[in-house]
Order: sequence, then C-alpha cells, then structure tokens
Amino acid sequence: MAEEIPLRPLGKQDIHKLETALLIATLLRPDVIEEIRKAEERLTWVDSLAVAAAALARSKAGYPASKIADELGRSEGTIRNHLAGKTKAGKLIHETYRRFLREGVRIEIPEVVEEQYKREIEKLRKEIEELNNVKVELENKVKSLEEKVRTLEEASKYKQKLEEIKRIIASI
Repeated sequence: MAEEIPLRPLGKQDIHKLETALLIATLLRPDVIEEIRKAEERLTWVDSLAVAAAALARSKAGYPASKIADELGRSEGTIRNHLAGKTKAGKLIHETYRRFLREGVRIEIPEVVEEQYKREIEKLRKEIEELNNVKVELENKVKSLEEKVRTLEEASKYKQKLEEIKRIIASI
C-alpha cells in the first residue's frame, strides 16, 4: 500500500513527505535527469531543486516566506523567487505539484532508469549463474579429492600392514 502524501500538509511530518515526493518526482523526470547529466554545477542545481521543494511544501502548509527562509537557511528573496516560479527549480517543482494535483501523487521511474536496472539485474543473474557453476565444479573437485584422500588412507593402512607382515616374516 502506497503511503499517503498530503498535498496540503498539516504538520512537520506531512511537510517532509510532500517535500520528499516533490523532489524525487522532479528528479526522476527525463528532462531533469538530462539537465543534471549536462549541468556543470550539478550539486548546486540539485540543491536548488531541494530548496524549491522544501519551500513549496512549507508554503502549502501555510508558512510565510520569512519563516521558510529561516528554516531553510536561505534568503527571503530566494524563497520568494522559488515560490513564484521565477527560478528554473521553482518552475519544475511547481509543475510537479500541479501534476500531483491533477493525477495524484505518483512517482514513476523513467524507462531509461528502468532499462538500466533491468540490464544490471540481468548482468547480476548471469554472474550468479556463473558463480553457481563454479561452485558446483569446486564441490565436485572437493568430492574427488576427498575420495583420493580416502584411497590414500586405505593404501597407507595396507602399507602399514604389509610392513608389519614383512617384519613378522623377517623375524621368523
């Protein structure tokens, strides 16, 4: 069962849920993934998305821009720009929020990412199969060596008995 994400948060926990959903859903958009790939200041750009998501979630909970700025450690102007959609991060987060309003909160993994996971899973399956084959080969070698050890131990016992018989014969 999917966790309920409130679009009008009432408390800190709800704010955190909405903030997280906004950030993840925005980050997984194919166009945003492409932007992140080619962004020179990737961390700064992702940080802006995080701040815009946090600002919008708090704004939807009724927080004034000044309180949001204090909580997030950003200037009130930066927060207002994100909330007004004047920044690229603010626009993207607002688009995600509007999509949530229209379609409900759904976070979908893009096909590109899904395909990467599928390829990785297939690669890991092949590795597991190869390792299982090696394991079977090693188990067979161990059994063979154990059998040789038993044979040698028996031969050693016979050799000892033969030596004992030789000593008895020599003493007679």
